[in-house]
Amino acid sequence: MSSYRKYDVRKRDPDPKSAVLLVIDMQNYFYSMAKPILPAIKATIDLCREQSMRVIFTRHRHKSPDDYGMLYEWWDGDLIMDGTVEAELIPQLGPTDSDLVVEKNTYSAFTGTNLEQSLSEMGAKEVIVTGVMTNLCCETTAREAFVRGFRVFFSTDATATSSAELHDATLKNMAYGFAYLVDCKRLQDAFSKSQLEEE
Repeated sequence: MSSYRKYDVRKRDPDPKSAVLLVIDMQNYFYSMAKPILPAIKATIDLCREQSMRVIFTRHRHKSPDDYGMLYEWWDGDLIMDGTVEAELIPQLGPTDSDLVVEKNTYSAFTGTNLEQSLSEMGAKEVIVTGVMTNLCCETTAREAFVRGFRVFFSTDATATSSAELHDATLKNMAYGFAYLVDCKRLQDAFSKSQLEEE
């Protein structure tokens, strides 16, 4: 049993009417890390689109030393530069014309972006977090969403990072203090239940 399970005690279903799906940094740069979760993230996107939920993609990129921040030092200069193939979103996931793409240059999708304003304009009260890396951009964005008053749902099978240990550590933190954990099956069951209740 995964060690995060003992912290996964709070159960709640997302509300399709007030939730927005965040697809964090599914870019070519992260393809080898993201490849194992492509089926789960595609299934999650499809499930949310079937509920007419909005989908927001984030794209991490740097344009000049002015926007490097601490990342240049921390990662020894290995940054995702704008205009490169590595900076582009993985083609098979979208986005579609109706999706929003938020460009960012640090771990948080809220810092220096219009994400919070866009969520507010969409009437969002909840976010479902998917993408890469579980313990960096996904976790930081989820924490920031929580402290900004959004109800957070964090995917266990549509997020990925460089090791199972780091992935598991984030899931513990999320379940303990910030987010309801979900996976494709839990989302599918929740949305099916929601449809039955409406009928």
